[in-house]
Amino acid sequence: MNWFILFVAGLLEVGWAIGLKYTESFTKFWPTTGTILALVASVFLLGIAMKTLPVGTAYAVWVGIGAIGTAILGIMLFNEPTDTLKILSLSFIFIGIVGLKLAHV
Repeated sequence: MNWFILFVAGLLEVGWAIGLKYTESFTKFWPTTGTILALVASVFLLGIAMKTLPVGTAYAVWVGIGAIGTAILGIMLFNEPTDTLKILSLSFIFIGIVGLKLAHV
C-alpha cells in the first residue's frame, strides 16, 4: 500500500511542479492555491510512505516520478524541446525507479 501512496505523492509532485508555471510568480490566486495544496499533499503522502519504506528509496522514487512526469508534461504543455538524449536520460530515471522497487521486494 505504501508504494501506491508513494506513487500518488509523486504524481502530486508533478502537479505542483507544473502548477508553479501557471501561478505566474504566485500572482494568480487559483493556480497558486492548487499548487500549494498539491505540494502539501505530496509531502504529506511521502511522509506516510516513509513509515515503512527506506528514506533513500522513497525520496529517490518520489523525485524520479516528479522529474519524469514534469519533463513529459513540459514537453506536451509548454512545447519544451526534446531530443534523443533527453528521452534516454528520462528512461534511465525510470529504470532506476523500477530497480529501486525490485530491490525492495
